[in-house]
Amino acid sequence: MSDILVALSGGVDSAAAAALLVEQGHHVVAAYMKNWVNDENIPGECPWERDIEDALAVCRRLGIEFRVVDLIEQYRSRVVDYLIEGYRSGATPNPDVLCNREMKFGVLLDYALEQGFTGVATGHYANRADVAGEGSYVMRGVDRNKDQSYFLALMRPEQIARAIFPVGQLTKPQVRELARRYELPNAAKKDSQGICFIGQVKMSDFLRHYLPDNPGDIVDLQGRRLGRHNGLHLFTMGQRKGHFVASPREGVAYVVVGKDLKNNRLILGYEDEQTPGLYSRFATVGSVTNTLKPLPERVMAQPRYRAPAVPARCYALSESRYRLEFDEPVRALALGQVCAFYEPDDDRGERLLGGGFFEESW
Repeated sequence: MSDILVALSGGVDSAAAAALLVEQGHHVVAAYMKNWVNDENIPGECPWERDIEDALAVCRRLGIEFRVVDLIEQYRSRVVDYLIEGYRSGATPNPDVLCNREMKFGVLLDYALEQGFTGVATGHYANRADVAGEGSYVMRGVDRNKDQSYFLALMRPEQIARAIFPVGQLTKPQVRELARRYELPNAAKKDSQGICFIGQVKMSDFLRHYLPDNPGDIVDLQGRRLGRHNGLHLFTMGQRKGHFVASPREGVAYVVVGKDLKNNRLILGYEDEQTPGLYSRFATVGSVTNTLKPLPERVMAQPRYRAPAVPARCYALSESRYRLEFDEPVRALALGQVCAFYEPDDDRGERLLGGGFFEESW
């Protein structure tokens, strides 16, 4: 059996993952990643102390060692700075995807290997498939409603080979039932929502702490002034609410269809497939982290977490840059969003091929 370090967040999913590994006979040690303590008093709740208490209680129940690993400095430089600079430049960053590559399976994995562990386990709803002669791939989780493989799209092959996903073959109700069976103290704890490891902090409040408001005009596609905004970084493509501009068309809402960075203007259009900028047939994806090999000519592309993966033709522009031609137009592609690539696989479900960042769409 293996020596495994479990990234224990204080939530039920990672607690169940630890319990399963103990049941399987592995030598398990749990580590809480202390990434953020909100010492700058940003409005909202950062429940890291409660999470540590919950994680420690789980370890006591399972009889395993518990450690707190301080990664605050690395988290700020690798995730928070990326988040702030992304929004500053007009992009829509995804800190959760980067957190997995840079923190859980980056800094924490490095720590685990230095300490003699064979890998890092998490509570992700995803699976790993080891293919003879090819290597290791991430696969979608059995629970398609909770599947989190999208958040692993930027992981590198050497990281995937060391990743362990004990709850990937379970549904969320089964995880809750397992936690009750093991009498884990956090069995009924609600799932956390919010920025990765930061907690119940509104993104707008978080950004305002680092990026001052930069008011400008809200205009329609013809350039007519509709109102004022407090900063382009507070909006994303396809956003229906929060711009406070009522549509003159009954039953057809105004949505964000573009950002004019040069003139600091937010552009609104109607929720309509014919609206320029809202739907895209083509896109360029760069900085592609591919798991093992170049992307095939046909892929299933998932443009954001809750969006379905859609078929697309894939053209290589370079080793890490691709042009996509979607079979059908896709709504609200945003600069900087992560696109995850999948390959249909009849034997094991859908295999994750890698991911990258949207650079442009048209």
